[in-house]
Amino acid sequence: MEKDYRDYSWNIILWLILFLVFGIIIITCRAEHGDVIMTVNGPEYPGKLSTALSHEHVLVDFIGADSTGYFRWNRDSVIEKALPILKKARAMGVKTIFECTPAYLGRDPLLLKELSKLSGIIFITNTGYYGYNYRFLPQSFQSADAKELADIWIDEYYGGIDESGIRPGFIKISVNPADTLSLSDNKIITAAALTHLATGLTIASHTGPEGPAFAQLKVLEEHGVDPSAFIWVHAQRGTMESNIEAAGLGAWVSFDNVRERPNLKTGDRNSIGWYADRIARMKELGLIHRVLLSHDSGWYDPALPGGGTINGYTDIFNFLIPALKERGLTDPDIDQLLVKNPAKAFTIKIRKHNKSLTLNPKP
Repeated sequence: MEKDYRDYSWNIILWLILFLVFGIIIITCRAEHGDVIMTVNGPEYPGKLSTALSHEHVLVDFIGADSTGYFRWNRDSVIEKALPILKKARAMGVKTIFECTPAYLGRDPLLLKELSKLSGIIFITNTGYYGYNYRFLPQSFQSADAKELADIWIDEYYGGIDESGIRPGFIKISVNPADTLSLSDNKIITAAALTHLATGLTIASHTGPEGPAFAQLKVLEEHGVDPSAFIWVHAQRGTMESNIEAAGLGAWVSFDNVRERPNLKTGDRNSIGWYADRIARMKELGLIHRVLLSHDSGWYDPALPGGGTINGYTDIFNFLIPALKERGLTDPDIDQLLVKNPAKAFTIKIRKHNKSLTLNPKP
């Protein structure tokens, strides 16, 4: 009796289809359990990000929430200005940039996707609202409660931003620098907490001084969110002691305005030497694994001729790293700061609060 080899062929095809389906299911499940970072090109495993800058900008539009929109800039003009600067960063080893321009302040995911293709840099965009001085909040903000805000941000994560289909990879918010959170600030950080619990997205909050940093951590605690889900953006504006305390609680401490300032002396605040001393102290205390570094550079401004001056993304490599090595930091330490820490900080994972911790807002 002859064997029908067509039956074998169909069996092979069937098994291949089943293998493919189960593979997709497994990958999807892994993504839902926080094994990825969401880039403008889709999900990527954290290990693929390599050297990453955790707080940069390409374009920022300061005209205000009621007047901004994609019509305010020409993407080709922005690309022409920004691409050479991004290529310089790529040549220095930068593989990934977390682009922190929020909605109503110039966020443009399609621009970032095109720049990613042209530069070879992985970009991650964000959801959330920028509450500082309230100029960049949409009119709908006042009538919405925290849950309604969170629903908007959650929808962006699962459905994409606007009509782009591009999903955000973290939550970018901002509060005002007062020690006591305003009602609007409280609503924003509460919405961020709810969004994190629904998506696993990390919360990066433009904060500055330590007072509002610890006040936000307290709100997160009340909603069951662990400090490890929170990035204290512009933590260099806080005291050394507060940086140490926040990192000790498990929050991410972001030193993100690192630039060479020739007018400053080595020990002056915000000089390269000042940053290097602070980072070296964090290492000495065993807290280097909670530190993030970036330039807070870029800033193509559509209100200025030709977009104005765009700051580069290379001062960390040209100036800070040599200063860190002078203070005894090693190549594995640099790898910790620029590779391991960003990958861990932005991995999509719901981080619930450990009830044994008690946070006290700063007076």
